Amino acid sequence: MAEAGIPPSQTDHQAEGSSSPNDKSAPVTQSIFKNGQYINPWDTWEDNTLKKFLKWVLFDKSKINLPSASELDTTLPVKEVNYEELKRPPPPGSIRVVWIGHASTLVQFDGITFLTDPIFSQTCGPKGIIGKKRYRPCPVTVEELPEINAVFTSHNHFDHLDEHTVRALNERFGESLRWFAPLGLKQWFRDTGCENVVEMDWWQESCLESHPEILIAFTPTQHWTRRSARDYCKTLWGSWVIKGPSASFYFAGDTGYCKGFKEIGNRYGPFSLAAIPIGAYEPLWFKKAFHISPEEAAKVHIDVKAQKSLGIHWGTFRLGSEFYLDPPKKAIEAMENLGQNPDDFFTLHHVLARPSLLVSDVQECGIIFQDW
Repeated sequence: MAEAGIPPSQTDHQAEGSSSPNDKSAPVTQSIFKNGQYINPWDTWEDNTLKKFLKWVLFDKSKINLPSASELDTTLPVKEVNYEELKRPPPPGSIRVVWIGHASTLVQFDGITFLTDPIFSQTCGPKGIIGKKRYRPCPVTVEELPEINAVFTSHNHFDHLDEHTVRALNERFGESLRWFAPLGLKQWFRDTGCENVVEMDWWQESCLESHPEILIAFTPTQHWTRRSARDYCKTLWGSWVIKGPSASFYFAGDTGYCKGFKEIGNRYGPFSLAAIPIGAYEPLWFKKAFHISPEEAAKVHIDVKAQKSLGIHWGTFRLGSEFYLDPPKKAIEAMENLGQNPDDFFTLHHVLARPSLLVSDVQECGIIFQDW
C-alpha cells in the first residue's frame, strides 16, 4: 500500500476482488501520496520546470520529418483486420497481440480479450477535439471489436485515456466490461458512465470475476498525471501485469526508466510478451524523466524478464522530436548492443496481429505471423 502521507480514505483502500501483494523476499517501492499529490519515489525522476517547458515549445527543432500521406501508406501502412479471426481465440498456449496504434493494443490469451489504453479518436485532447491529431488513421472502430473482458488504463493523459473512446466502449459492452484503473481515477470513470471499475495501488492484485485464474497486478512506472490546470498528480500512474495459466503479458504504459522494472521482473516475471514504449523520447533533455528511449526500452525488456516485447507509443501521434521511423530501428540496435536477440523486440503495422507461441518445443523462433 502507499507510504506515509496518503489520505486515510486511500490508506484503507482495497481494490474490489484484490489481495495484498505477495510476501516475497525482494523489497518493492511503494507509491507515495504527499501534500495532495502522488510523487515519484525514484532518484531518476526530475521535475520539469516552466522554463524547460517553454524552451521545448519555443525552440526545439523537430526531426520527425513526416512525409506525405501517400508515402506514409508505404512506410507505415494500416492493415485491414480479419474480424472473423479475432472472434476465434488463439490456440492453447499462445498469445495474440494486435497493435491499434500508440499505446493501444488488443491482447488475447487463456480465454480473455482485453485492451490497453484504448484511443479510437482522431485527436488526443479534451473531448477529442483540441490536441494532437493522428497522422495514421485509427484502423478499427469500437463496433468492430470482438467481445472485450477488460480495459487496462495506465494513467490519465489524453493520449492514454480518451473520454470519447471510454463512452463508446461502455455504451457497447456495459457492465460486462471491467475497467482497471490507477488510484484516484475511479470517480472519473463513474462520471463517464462506467460502473464496473476497479481502482488499484502499486502492487495490489485482482482478477476478473469470469476468469478468477487470471492474476492482475498494478505495478510502478516513473511518470506523472494531469488533465487540467488543477489536478497535477492527483491520480496515480503505473503499468499492468496480466498472468494466466499458460501465458502472461506486461503493459508498461508510459514511463521513464527506473529501478521499478527490475522489481516487477523479480516479483512477476518472466513474461510471455511485454508491450513497451519506444517513441516520443526526444528531446532527451526534456523528456528523459518520463519517456524512455528505445535504448532504455531494451533495458526494460531485460529487467521485466520478457521473452518477447512489442514496441508501442510511436507511429501514431506527433509527440516527440525524433525522426518518425527511428524508434523501431533504434530498439533493434539497442537489443544488439546489449547482447540480446533483436528478433525478441519487434514492432507491428497498425492492426497486424502476431500470436507468439509459448510451447517450448515449437519452431525455433516461436513466432507465427498473420499479415492480414
